[in-house]
Amino acid sequence: MTKHELRREYLDRRRALTDIEVQESSLQIANKALELDIWSFSNYHVFLPIQKQKEINTEYLLHILQGKDKNIVVSKSNFEDISMSHYLLTDQTKLRINSHGIPEPDQNGIPIDEKNIDVVFVPLVIADRFGNRVGYGKGFYDRFLKKCRPDVIKIGLSMFKPIESKIDMHVNDVGLNYILYGEEVIDLG
Repeated sequence: MTKHELRREYLDRRRALTDIEVQESSLQIANKALELDIWSFSNYHVFLPIQKQKEINTEYLLHILQGKDKNIVVSKSNFEDISMSHYLLTDQTKLRINSHGIPEPDQNGIPIDEKNIDVVFVPLVIADRFGNRVGYGKGFYDRFLKKCRPDVIKIGLSMFKPIESKIDMHVNDVGLNYILYGEEVIDLG
């Protein structure tokens, strides 16, 4: 299947999930994250979910990170140049939902450079067992991840078990180090 076909199929599957299924999967994924050897770092980038797309609710991960006294970084998307700017999430951070349904910090937050991020929880539609992923097709995260340090840990969060066949990679695609879904942690080395 092409990326376009995979995106369509798995977005349809996600839309068919109930809100309870989304919450249960999100909690299972957060619990799986606790199994990873990633908790000695300082700066963790977490996406804030688009609820209408039934993305994984990262609130559970946020609670874990706050409980471990980690710095949490969230992004603001620029749809004109397909870039993201990053901000420290604090008690004073004001969030608003943009026209695409993405919760984002306002511009008055504390900016964080990509090179200072240690771990990135990456949203995706579907991934394969080799660390390749299908997103929404705009390339926001590929551009962002290329600006991070080479040793940044990239953890894909998925509602679904990764597919066995390899997804066609584009030259600009950035692979994952781990894939988490409700039943398993896949360590890609």
